[in-house]
Amino acid sequence: MSTALIILAAGKGTRMNSDLPKVLHPIAHAPMLEHAMASGRSLAPDHCVVVAGHEADQVRAAVTEIDEDAIVVVQEEQLGTGHAVLQARAALSEFTGDVVILYGDTPFVSEDTIQRMIAARSRADLVVLGFDAKDPARYGRLVLQGDALERIVEYKDATEAERAITLCNSGLMAGNAQQIFDLLDKVGNENASGEYYLTDLVELARGAGHAVAAVTCDEAETLGVNSRADLAAADAVFQSRARAELLDLGVTLMAPDTVYLAYDTIIGRDTVIEPNVVFGPGVTVESGALIRAFSHLEGCHVSRGSKVGPYARLRPGAELAEDTHIGNFVEIKNAQIAEGAKVNHLSYIGDASVGKETNIGAGTITCNYDGVMKHRTEIGARAFIGSNTLLVAPVKIGREAMTGSGTVVTKDVDDGDLALARSAQINKPGLAYKLMDMLRAKKAKQTKG
Repeated sequence: MSTALIILAAGKGTRMNSDLPKVLHPIAHAPMLEHAMASGRSLAPDHCVVVAGHEADQVRAAVTEIDEDAIVVVQEEQLGTGHAVLQARAALSEFTGDVVILYGDTPFVSEDTIQRMIAARSRADLVVLGFDAKDPARYGRLVLQGDALERIVEYKDATEAERAITLCNSGLMAGNAQQIFDLLDKVGNENASGEYYLTDLVELARGAGHAVAAVTCDEAETLGVNSRADLAAADAVFQSRARAELLDLGVTLMAPDTVYLAYDTIIGRDTVIEPNVVFGPGVTVESGALIRAFSHLEGCHVSRGSKVGPYARLRPGAELAEDTHIGNFVEIKNAQIAEGAKVNHLSYIGDASVGKETNIGAGTITCNYDGVMKHRTEIGARAFIGSNTLLVAPVKIGREAMTGSGTVVTKDVDDGDLALARSAQINKPGLAYKLMDMLRAKKAKQTKG
């Protein structure tokens, strides 16, 4: 059976107190909407329709970046969840398969749960996702009759017996697309809010003779985000799960609670991550690497056996080959560091390539920006770059070449050459004594005045 996703992402999120649409607030460096879309991706859906509303242009731009094939439709007026789903009807007019309805602010529904919802379609026309809540007071209850879902009742409308039920409604549903749209046409808005509720489908489906079933999941999967506090809690949930997964895969986290991971972080087994390391998007660390404390990595690749940090920063485009060393207070950006090369202290290497087994001395800087354009530095294998060398790009340093400490390199250095570019040292006998005496006398005069 072919499937489609409808993801509701139209809410303003007033409690977020933000100009950014709620569903675009990040969890682990990715919009929560992206997490919801990723959950549904396990179905390999034929269509993904995102229903936007507040700041729809921002949502559309984000969705296009996540999945250029996804369709964004706009709910001009926010008239309830049922009304939101109806906005997807035109986009799915030719579609005859099953649809799964997700929420952009409920980012943690697992692939397994969604698969079980689709599997339950073999015994029911409409499937609703429920969960056993620790504190169910504010949730709608799922009232079962045997294995069938009889109705959804809101807490304020529930009897004492119904309020004792802990099986609650998540809002997620699955069913035949055209059947859901036909039922939504019959949903009214005779309620205090004047809105069209998706939950009314259960009663309408049963009234039409359709079978309705409930599938359950862990409460943590249904965590919704409506405030900054909720966002922080959701991020903490993601981090806890991601760290546990890395530990299970054979990665050593010396202080797990201090390591911050991105949604797409990949780390190989036997890698050691010291405390207070931050991973931004797009990081791959191969097996057997060492990432020392207080380092920040983003958009980079670290190969087997490499050592990074402490206090190192790897920016997008940093490529470290095997057994490289990147030391304290070193920044690497858009640069390839070849096997066995070392950049150990207080250096900036940007828009550059560093050859195999080359040593970059402390304080070295590739001067890659002229105020308008970026320029590249190329350093050959087994070169030795002296401390405090300034490499004014574009420039090439040959194989096994050297630069003297404090050199400003403005032209290419051939293989095996030594580059020196600094003024000759001049010593003035006794001048230090005279200068200090003069300065002290000047200070004493100012103090008396």
